[in-house]
Amino acid sequence: MSDNDVGVDESAAEAPVDDEDAGTDGVTEDEEGFESLEARIEEATTDELADEVRTLRERAADAERSVEERDEEIDELESKLTRKQADFQNYKQRTERQQEELRERATEDLVGRLLDVRDNLSRALSQDEDADIRPGVESTLEEFDRILDEENVTAIEPEAGDAVDPQRHEVMLRVDSDQPEDTIAELYRPGYEMGEKVLRPAQITVSE
Repeated sequence: MSDNDVGVDESAAEAPVDDEDAGTDGVTEDEEGFESLEARIEEATTDELADEVRTLRERAADAERSVEERDEEIDELESKLTRKQADFQNYKQRTERQQEELRERATEDLVGRLLDVRDNLSRALSQDEDADIRPGVESTLEEFDRILDEENVTAIEPEAGDAVDPQRHEVMLRVDSDQPEDTIAELYRPGYEMGEKVLRPAQITVSE
């Protein structure tokens, strides 16, 4: 009885000891596994963050380079614009000078031709008092008209009964006339126009 009791006690004593040892070894392995997994996760997360940081830094550097390139492009465009504006001002001034020179030459040419007309009139008036100067005056008038025609100058000579054009006619008087009311009664003085520009309106009377 005592031997059996002793044997039972030894078995019972050994079982708890084995269970405790097994349990202790299991917890240690799990902890080591968790620690190893946690370390791997932490290491992997750190690498990912490092990669993301590097990516962000590269993007920031690219953005800075892009901004610098854009600033350089803007400066270049502003410089080109300034040069173009200066070129345009120079061109405008040069064109204005050329136009002024053309006007001066045209005026000089016209005056030179009119001087010939004056010379002809002067010669006609210098003839004897008994001389008939009409042919000379008529010839001079024809020369004068020819010069005006070369300059594209035409006379404004409306006929009686024509409608009044405020742009080309200047009304001097309103008179009784056989013409329809508010139409031209008589041409008082011819006008002149060059192309589409009226140099001098024709002076007229208008029928009441």
